[in-house]
Amino acid sequence: MRKILFGAVITLLIVFGLRYCEHNKDKKEQLEANTALIQKELKNVGKLIVTEGSYAQVFTYEDWKKFYLDVFSARKKALIVVNAKATIAYDLSKIKTEVNQETKTVTITYIPEPELNINPNIEYYDVKQDYLNQFKAEDYNKIKKQVEISLRKKIEASELITNAENRLISELQKIYILTSSMGWTLQYQNEPIEDEVDFEKIKL
Repeated sequence: MRKILFGAVITLLIVFGLRYCEHNKDKKEQLEANTALIQKELKNVGKLIVTEGSYAQVFTYEDWKKFYLDVFSARKKALIVVNAKATIAYDLSKIKTEVNQETKTVTITYIPEPELNINPNIEYYDVKQDYLNQFKAEDYNKIKKQVEISLRKKIEASELITNAENRLISELQKIYILTSSMGWTLQYQNEPIEDEVDFEKIKL
């Protein structure tokens, strides 16, 4: 009788042990599957977000040269019309993240700086130049540089930067929705993101 009871106890222990191992194995496999899915989605979000704007400006360029003890002078001038396209892009493939399986936490540790690109189309009108002071290649390079500096200041003071940041946040919210739906926690640096409103507090 004792042998039968002892055998039954051993059998039960083996059965429960196997089920416990299978349960832990299933949990581990599920965790690894979730981690792989999150990492895959993080890579999929790594696309370029672009905000584009068009700008038009008119410049007047004028240059004087004096000769013979400032008795004679030679002038060159032009009316410059600029139509430019500006793009602001975030290369999200450069976002750095850390995935912690044990705490089920995804931490965004780095967000790349926005990339501002300006492509001006410069046209010259009413070009006037004296024989002793004519337009040269360095003049056109100087004009282009001045145009780009002026446009950059104008763009940085416009809403284009803000619009690009808003689009970036909307992309990052996709990461939050994914992690939250799987029971994971999303952090930016060391601050937990508990709802979509927290993205507004991110200092870009």
